[in-house]
Formats: sequence, structure tokens, C-alpha cells
Amino acid sequence: MNADKYIDELESRSIYIIREAFHEYGGMLGILWSMGKDSTVLVHLARKAFIGRVPCPVIHLDTSFKFREIYEFRGKYAKKWNLPLIVGMNSSVLRDGGVSPEKDRFMCCTALKTEALKQVILEHKLKAILVAIRRDEHSIRAKERYFSPRDQEFNWDYRHQPLELWGEYYKTERMNSTHFRVHPMLHWQEIDVWRYIRRENIPIVPLYFAQGRKRYRSIGCACCCNPVDSHADSVNKIIRELEVSKVSERSGRVQDKEREYMMQKLRSLGYM
Repeated sequence: MNADKYIDELESRSIYIIREAFHEYGGMLGILWSMGKDSTVLVHLARKAFIGRVPCPVIHLDTSFKFREIYEFRGKYAKKWNLPLIVGMNSSVLRDGGVSPEKDRFMCCTALKTEALKQVILEHKLKAILVAIRRDEHSIRAKERYFSPRDQEFNWDYRHQPLELWGEYYKTERMNSTHFRVHPMLHWQEIDVWRYIRRENIPIVPLYFAQGRKRYRSIGCACCCNPVDSHADSVNKIIRELEVSKVSERSGRVQDKEREYMMQKLRSLGYM
């Protein structure tokens, strides 16, 4: 298949899912934006889906431990793209100083990301959240559906998920669910994301580009991410690197959180 046609099909399917979600949930739909490459592509897809205007809140879960470059990127592009930004923060936990990555990464992620998201969903009465996860990122995320229900406790029942038939029939309602996680980019791969960034000229946090023979392939909290060896200081060089690399995309993430059991436990409790 022609490379451009392949990217067109990825884009078309994602935009279809975004529009389906908005048709179903309307103003009760939110978009998670971490400022990572995937979620920034998701925001770009949403802007294309609605002809330049994002009609639902864009949510950044601020743990207070993010890279400085992430905050700078958020300030610049939330304003430039006129995004209806919501910054979610579990302020009471941060004030008490009860959690930190150094003390317990599992508890830190749960309190500062999952609990912060719960607060945003309840406060703004959201019924669904668009999330830019991909199946190829992690074996646990490979179990996901495009429309994935969460129960009254925000838990994910990965053993009993709705069927999605023929690649276009999505179950958008389920008894006892408080909200749905909608994953428009589930079918993308890392290299697809970078090829799309190149084609669409999408701005990206500069941490992804090599400086001093190091770059980040995955970004989040500064204390939980490490750079990988790389000379790729441009999008073209990143694509060429990925065409031959066998190193895991999330190899720079702190490993105690990335182990399969730990990630499954986090996600079952509502982690992204």
C-alpha cells in the first residue's frame, strides 16, 4: 500500500472514532493532553475532525513533576490553538506532601494521575474521555478496545470487554459504567505517529530531539523518564532510527512502573 494512503486510512479511522464519540457524548466528552507526541497528534486530529475548533474540554493532568518544556509547550499551544483547557491537579495530596515518586511510584501515579482524572470527570460531569494510547506501546494496552467502559469505581475490567465488530461497530453504552475511555489511535504504531507528524508538520515538545547524543522517546514526569542514546535531532532522523531500532519505546520509563503486572494493576484502577 502507498505510504500516504496508509496514513490517510489511519487518520480517517481516528477522525471517524472522534466524531462518533462526540456524536454520542457531545459536551460531556473530554480529551486528555499530556503534551506527549501521541496526545498532541490526538489534539491535531480533533482539530481536523471539527474544522479547526475543538468543541470539548482538553484536559492536562498536572502532577507538578512534569518537565519544564511540557509546561512551556502547554502555555504556547493551548493559546495558539484556542483550546478549552482544563488543568486537573490533586491539590490536596500535593499540599499534604503524602506522595512522591521517591516514596512510592505506584501510589504517586494513582494519586496524582488517576485520582486527579476522577476529580475532573466528576466535577465536569464527563461521560467519555479521548485518550491517545496505542496497542503497540505495552502488552497491557494491547488488550484495550476503542470504546472501553469504566465502572462506578473507575476500574477497568480487562477480562470482560465489549465486542467491537467489523472495525466500525462500537458499543458506546454499558450498564454500571461511569464513563468510557475512547482510544482513537489504538491502531497506530510509533513510527506511524512520527510519519504523520512529519506530513502534517505538527509541533512537538523538543525533548524528543537529541541533544548531546541523548533524547526522550516517551515523556511524562521528569523523575520517571530517562533519555535514550540517540543522534536523532530531527523528525526525519527519528523515523530513520525507528526503521532499524529494536529498542522498546518505553525503555526510558522507570521500570518498576512498566513491569507488566504493575501496569495492569495501575490500568485496572483507572490509569491511562
